[in-house]
Amino acid sequence: MTTAAQPSPTPHVLLFTDGACSGNPGPGGWAFVLKHPASGSAREDSGGEKETTNNRMELTAAIRGLQTLTRRSRVELWSDSEYVLKGLREWLPGWKARGWKTAAKKPVKNVDLWEELDDLVQGHEVSFHWVRGHDGHPENERCDELAVAAINQVRAGRA
Repeated sequence: MTTAAQPSPTPHVLLFTDGACSGNPGPGGWAFVLKHPASGSAREDSGGEKETTNNRMELTAAIRGLQTLTRRSRVELWSDSEYVLKGLREWLPGWKARGWKTAAKKPVKNVDLWEELDDLVQGHEVSFHWVRGHDGHPENERCDELAVAAINQVRAGRA
């Protein structure tokens, strides 16, 4: 008698993200820390842009973190950005229903990033968590440190 292989359980990950900008607009940085509690492993990454906004960097951090996942996962997304979290939890369905227009019938800002983030979120089971920025949360502090370092790299012409 043969038995069918059991599907492997959906991996569980913790994704911490942050974006920063020096001036708004100005040089910006994004960063994420991705933790795999089952294995104890972690990955972090960051980058920057010469001319951007804080909101674009916050969105980019979440996008880049989700892009690293190679299969469907249970993701706990932690951010200090209410813009990102409210967008994902509350505003996105209405924006999409109105053809990417706000309730005031104006185009959604950063629609390119929102569309990309929406596509990525659809591929996972995502829960959203707010963390107070600059309040001693270790992963949020690390993301902020990486994002600010990315800004400094951009300013120095190394990014």
